[in-house]
Amino acid sequence: MKRLHVLVVVLCSLLVQVAFAGTENPTLPEGFVYVDQVIPDIKIELRYYSDHNFVGRRIDGYLEPRCILTAQAAQALKKVQEELRRFGLALKIFDAYRPQRAVDHFVRWAEDLQDTRRKAEFYPDVDKQDLFKKQYIAAKSSHSRGSTVDVTITAMDAAPSAPGLDMGTGFDLFGPRSWPTSLAVSPESRAHRMLLQVLMVKHGFEPIAEEWWHFTLKNEPFPDTYFDFPVQRY
Repeated sequence: MKRLHVLVVVLCSLLVQVAFAGTENPTLPEGFVYVDQVIPDIKIELRYYSDHNFVGRRIDGYLEPRCILTAQAAQALKKVQEELRRFGLALKIFDAYRPQRAVDHFVRWAEDLQDTRRKAEFYPDVDKQDLFKKQYIAAKSSHSRGSTVDVTITAMDAAPSAPGLDMGTGFDLFGPRSWPTSLAVSPESRAHRMLLQVLMVKHGFEPIAEEWWHFTLKNEPFPDTYFDFPVQRY
């Protein structure tokens, strides 16, 4: 009887494995890559995988600290890195592909007006109730299309968590001082912002008027698709 019981257990285990074959090991969607495999010396500090962000905790959909972009965006970013490398500088990524479920998390957080624990660092001059009206938070993000990146410049030999070049504000500061053309920051910071923007635009990215760190590949391959696969190793 004992031998029969063991045989039954083994058979059941095999049946379970067959039933779930192909579902436990999903693959990275076609057209997407891990950025560090394309640019091995790039610096990555995914803020939404950590609690160092405007919400104050890890964001839904960031299961592992993996930086993902479309292949086209990663190749364009590689050209920026190649230019910086000659001067002992490097790109540092704060965010890249962002699942729709993460954007939904931002929306839920913005609707909770009582949660202002990170206001002093990230939105000191903006009332939380105005985050939607001023479009700091929205129901859709270009990041979910896979070709948008939040990036700065740092020293090539710096640790990923080390501050990069002084850009005048930190990443994700909601307010006019984060505008690339703001005169409220020092001339040195404006020069650093200009360097970043010139290089990114040169290699096919488009900036936006409200955030010095935000760039979208001009000819993005999925301009109308908002993905929701989690950030993890596939």
